[in-house]
Amino acid sequence: MTGSASGTTAGTEHSFTEFGLPGEPGAEAFWATARTPAYLRAEDGGWVALFLRRGPAASVGFESWSDPVPLRRWADTDCWYAQVRMPARLRVTYRFLTEDGAYADPLNPAGAGGDRSVAATPDTPAQPHWPDIGADDVLPLPRTRLRWASGRLGGRRTVRVHPVGGGGPVVLLLDGDDWLYLHPAMTAFEAAVAEGGMPPVTLVFLPAGDRRAEFGCDPGLWEAVRDELLPLVAESGVPADPGRLVVAGQSLGGLSAMYAALEFPDLVSGVACQSASFWWTPGAMDLPDPLAGPVGGAVAARLREGADLTGLRVAFDVGEHEKRMLPHCEQVETLAARAGASVRISRSPSEHDRAGWRHALLRDVAWALDRPLPS
Repeated sequence: MTGSASGTTAGTEHSFTEFGLPGEPGAEAFWATARTPAYLRAEDGGWVALFLRRGPAASVGFESWSDPVPLRRWADTDCWYAQVRMPARLRVTYRFLTEDGAYADPLNPAGAGGDRSVAATPDTPAQPHWPDIGADDVLPLPRTRLRWASGRLGGRRTVRVHPVGGGGPVVLLLDGDDWLYLHPAMTAFEAAVAEGGMPPVTLVFLPAGDRRAEFGCDPGLWEAVRDELLPLVAESGVPADPGRLVVAGQSLGGLSAMYAALEFPDLVSGVACQSASFWWTPGAMDLPDPLAGPVGGAVAARLREGADLTGLRVAFDVGEHEKRMLPHCEQVETLAARAGASVRISRSPSEHDRAGWRHALLRDVAWALDRPLPS
């Protein structure tokens, strides 16, 4: 579903009281108490979300879900606003786009990095363990920093490692920089382990190099992880059990995680993949419509060849608003179960958006380790 600006009638032009925001828009007293987004139930069962910004002109840019929505100016004040129709159950990342850059919403305490905020309709389930972070907050980083100069992949990259609860099985987080600098995965995993719903783990934050090349079913990436990165982790002195490896990835990262389980079964014991790009086939990304190819793509084709996934625990999640992704994911889910894997299937209230994958990341890693989080 695509968001759109909602019409504003003359009866509501004088205030935003129906959204629970009293006072004259643009006045100092109004800004002192305003918090957004604010929501009203829509007749179709969805929501109308109100976004506010204190000048200058801007638009609201959403991640994956919708085209940008321009803000309208309130009379001759410095108050700019948009009323955006949203479906039921949606968590989405957004930011304000201006001529000179992109900015987080200062009226929203839920952020993602310095220039993004997170909106969640009132019917969206909570995401336990994930703290609200503001645009000016500095996220904690793991103390251990490994300089990985890969002979197989080329180049150098910085890999952060963090033992949670004393350390344990290795959880390899693909696109690791996103989980360091945009979403506080280290803090969230610590909270989950402290609650007792997840065993101690050792987090390895693997930053992406060339995502398109490395995550596109490339054996070189996983040979490098096996032969170079994991020995580097073992030599670092951080408590870890590299004999149990859970790989967590999203989008192309989810594709790569499942590929690793298929082609490197002695390496991977569990997979947590969210909105995996199971439409992928060689060359698909160069096509006008990459999702229009064979259902389930290269991974489904490989599973049909008779792969044996006995002993593998794999958790699949995809956004319930990702309508075109669903058939590809459903095909791989079915074939993985037929191949003998223990499979968990869920749908998150989101589009193709890391903010919507956060709870699934914790829950599915815990399940892959055979320790389900409490509901």
